[in-house]
Amino acid sequence: MKIHKWQVKLGVLLVILTVALYVIHYLIFRDAHHIFIYLLGDIAFIPVEVLIVTIIIHEVLTSREKKERMNKLNMVIGVFFNEVGRGLLKFFSGFDKEIKNVSARLIVRDSWTAGDYAKAAGFFRKRNVPVEMDGEKLQDMKEFLKSNREFLLRLLENPNLLEHESFTNLLWAVFHLADELAHRKNLSHLSIKDYEHISNDIKRAYSVLVCEWLFYMRHLQKNYPYLFSLQVRTNPLDAEAAVEFR
Repeated sequence: MKIHKWQVKLGVLLVILTVALYVIHYLIFRDAHHIFIYLLGDIAFIPVEVLIVTIIIHEVLTSREKKERMNKLNMVIGVFFNEVGRGLLKFFSGFDKEIKNVSARLIVRDSWTAGDYAKAAGFFRKRNVPVEMDGEKLQDMKEFLKSNREFLLRLLENPNLLEHESFTNLLWAVFHLADELAHRKNLSHLSIKDYEHISNDIKRAYSVLVCEWLFYMRHLQKNYPYLFSLQVRTNPLDAEAAVEFR
């Protein structure tokens, strides 16, 4: 930790002021015994003061600041899903050969608890997604990512993202997939190895994206029920989702 000159000067000044006040006290009352009693009492209280100020109060303030930063970060994540994430979920689920069999696990309900979200995320994190390649869909996804590249780059410039490792990993996975697609001119005529490589990139980004989306939905359900309601009614992984109330 860097100590500035003004901090040293202030520390010396405060020590000199303390000594001067004790000297004045002695010159007025001529009672050194009284001075040393209170001096020892003050010194004895310092460890408790350190405990209260530097540990308890500091932890409370740090926790509050972290919560505020996470709320701001969740706003950024919300913008990501509205602009890019939801579209990517639709693209990825279109490559998922078993999406009809597993989509029921990803249809978020008002009654879901934290355990339900964790269970769904755990299931999808361990799942080996069977990817079915389609050159036309790959080309569409390539154009989609290309059109949103500047937006994704601006997200990486946000310093708050450094505190959200999993979301940062998601952005890197998406960027890598976008780069792989951008460097291939004809996505309808790729070798088997190329398709396998891109398939693995899709699996990686797909898994992280679904987990982040679930955590974001949990955040909305807990803090912003009106936003949560809209997201449930427009769930990109629910084939029967409809924005209109039935």
